[in-house]
Amino acid sequence: MVSNHKNPKEEKSAKKRVGGTPKNFMIPVLLLLLRDWNAHGYELMQKLIQFGFHSIDQGNFYRILRQLEKDELVTSEWDTSAGGPAKRIYSLTSAGEQYLQLWADSLGHYQKMLDQFFNMYSQFFTPPSFMTTNDDENN
Repeated sequence: MVSNHKNPKEEKSAKKRVGGTPKNFMIPVLLLLLRDWNAHGYELMQKLIQFGFHSIDQGNFYRILRQLEKDELVTSEWDTSAGGPAKRIYSLTSAGEQYLQLWADSLGHYQKMLDQFFNMYSQFFTPPSFMTTNDDENN
């Protein structure tokens, strides 16, 4: 017999496992953002927040950018044109565009699976419609 009562610690643990974005989902979003424009790291972080990433660890974010550069998916150069300290401007490479296409294909497949999941889910959890008939109204 399965109990429907969970203690608060178990519920919090389950939410932590289930909630949030898929692992590494920030990577294709970063590549997509860089597809149309070159940007500083701070600008990219702001765009990710607008996209829906609520908590971004700044150190991890810059490690990801450095790894993308090491993998030759992005390049960067120092921008000294503005006043203040120099900033890195990140750009997408042709290898980055190809990698983005692989992500898009994979996410498209994942989207189909999600659509099937929600279609099936809605069949089980959509409230039944109560239709009244003349007999029901007379009783």
